[in-house]
Amino acid sequence: MALMMGKLHEALIEAGANQNAAREAAEEIANYDNRIAKVEADLVLLKWMLGFNIAMTLAILWLVFAT
Repeated sequence: MALMMGKLHEALIEAGANQNAAREAAEEIANYDNRIAKVEADLVLLKWMLGFNIAMTLAILWLVFAT
């Protein structure tokens, strides 16, 4: 059984969904949540890479035009 959001599963059952449909929906939402977390982690890395690139570019420009 895949990762599943338990509270969502229980809420869907209480709302009238059958057991299998509620389980599949909760698993799908959990999978979507994992994908969003991965995108956010990649975005943090890209922000650091961009900051480093800007800092190095400014340092090189400073050395070129300051001398």
